Amino acid sequence: MILSQRSLIAAAAAALALALGACASSNPPRTTNEGSKSETTGQYVDDATVTAKVKTAIASDVGVKAAANVNVETYRGVVQLSGFADSDAQASKAVAAAKKVNGVRSVKNDMRIKSGS
Repeated sequence: MILSQRSLIAAAAAALALALGACASSNPPRTTNEGSKSETTGQYVDDATVTAKVKTAIASDVGVKAAANVNVETYRGVVQLSGFADSDAQASKAVAAAKKVNGVRSVKNDMRIKSGS
């Protein structure tokens, strides 16, 4: 069951990467909030691919439920994780999973730990 779940996640990530790559030529360069930096289409596709791979890695290493609570954004190989984790250990596992992905230069952890009510 876990193997088929991982296969499904990997297939979804691959489909996302292919879909983003197929429409990449029509995307203009992005401008960040600072306004001075821009990203070429190739960089945008690379970042989108890294984001998909990080989501897949978190789902595989930490769990699908945990991955659903983690937002992943990538800019020029710098990955930012935000959202919620059930524990410090779960957040640390998500960071470790992200760091293992090829193309990740660094990981910024902005996740919050859910408080037990």
